[in-house]
Parts: sequence; C-alpha cells; structure tokens
Amino acid sequence: MKNKKKYKKEVLKSLKGLAFIEHELLESMTNLMLLKELKNNDITFEKGDTFSFEDNIFDYSPDKNIRKMAKLRRKMVKTMGKLVEKNNFTDKEIEFLA
Repeated sequence: MKNKKKYKKEVLKSLKGLAFIEHELLESMTNLMLLKELKNNDITFEKGDTFSFEDNIFDYSPDKNIRKMAKLRRKMVKTMGKLVEKNNFTDKEIEFLA
C-alpha cells in the first residue's frame, strides 16, 4: 500500500510539472504572436487593455514555430487528461489543474 501512495504522489508531481510547462508554453506562444503578428498588422494596446482569444488562434498562425508549439501543447493537455483519468485522483488532489 505504501508503494501505491508513493507512485500516486509521483504521478501528481509529474502532473504539476506538466501543468507548469503547459502554462509557460502558452505564455511563449502568446508572446511570440504579440511580438510578430500583431506588430505586422499594426495592432496596439493601451495600458489596462485586455486581449482574449480562442486556443485555436495559434493553429492559424503564419509562424510555423507557433503552430508547432500549439500542437505540442495540445498533446500535453491530452496526456495530462489521460493521466488524471487513469489514476482516479480526487478533485482536491488535482485542483491545481483548474
């Protein structure tokens, strides 16, 4: 039983790491898009402005790097979902994914 708890704890630790990396990847994709595409289209923001978008905006980017990162991110999110599904975590254990 002790090994099972350790195993579950390690899977949770891995999920936390993946969640952090997924967030960093999303931030990088957004920054790249803002630096290149919005600049090329002369779109500017004022302090306090917000920018919202759907996830699939990255799939249509003319920048192949952004598209590749988007594909990787989708695979990561799918894998994370499978890990959660297969390990019967409680909501409290995976609240960091919300």
